[in-house]
Amino acid sequence: MTLTIGCYRYDTTQPLFDRSDVTVKTADTLPEIFERTIRGHEFDVAELGLTFYLRLLESGLPYVALPIFPNRVFRHSCVFVNRRSGITRPADLVDRTIGEFGTYGQDSGVWAKGILMDEHGFEPARNRWVVGGLDRPAAPFGFIPHPHPAGVPVTASGRALGDLLATGEIDALFSANVPQCVLDGAPDVVRLFPDFEPIERDYHRRTGIFPIMHAVVIRRELLDRADEVYRLFSAAAASAADRYRRDRRLYQVPTMVPWVNALVERNEAQFGAEWWPYGISANRVVLETYLRYHHEQGLSPRRYSVEEVFALPET
Repeated sequence: MTLTIGCYRYDTTQPLFDRSDVTVKTADTLPEIFERTIRGHEFDVAELGLTFYLRLLESGLPYVALPIFPNRVFRHSCVFVNRRSGITRPADLVDRTIGEFGTYGQDSGVWAKGILMDEHGFEPARNRWVVGGLDRPAAPFGFIPHPHPAGVPVTASGRALGDLLATGEIDALFSANVPQCVLDGAPDVVRLFPDFEPIERDYHRRTGIFPIMHAVVIRRELLDRADEVYRLFSAAAASAADRYRRDRRLYQVPTMVPWVNALVERNEAQFGAEWWPYGISANRVVLETYLRYHHEQGLSPRRYSVEEVFALPET
């Protein structure tokens, strides 16, 4: 049986699209892939945001997560503020109106809130939260439940959150994607951590955490093929990493971005040769941290263990 896979086209998954023994489908946006997985059960194997999976873990979703992580992003950089609000440091976020794309507690927001809670004493319950579309009006995601603590006010916006941030009608925004107003140079919108790279690098050095956003899920009835799927995704990621290593010899000329070679070398020095690991053992600290954040933020009924969440293929 040929597997049908739904995932985004990353460098870690591109080799899958080139194979003839699997059928790989994608979409313009990641939420489209998630919705087709959750509502239509369209794929045998699919990429799915961690919070999307956890919200449905006890509701009979016919998929099981595998420890394959095609999307990882540091998230200090995902907090945007309107400079006229007077927010210049994390402590200034108290008693503010904050937007969040799609749902209260999307994957990037879980990480950003959790990191701010651990490192800066941030308390989400001391704010008002507005959820909706980022660059155009959109209702909160309709294919997942929307839990949040009773004491945390969360409302839906009928307007684009990026527009609200640009005009100062919300004070801050937690977003997986960069708002169009930022790309357009909105004068009053800045990141909470403008020089985020050294802050994120220091965070990684201290904690060992490279935040995971998404996992790969497989139909329960196909769990006997979990090893095969793990090997497919692992080989694809290894192929991408090998390409970066080979291209060091050519100063990364296949890309038009200057100094990528230097960036690859700095990253390898910090992360080691295996900077994008799959499996549980190499990611246990990251996963346990996320599961703790998810529960602390009122998104899980209890704190799940890693073993409850992931099937463990024999790799």
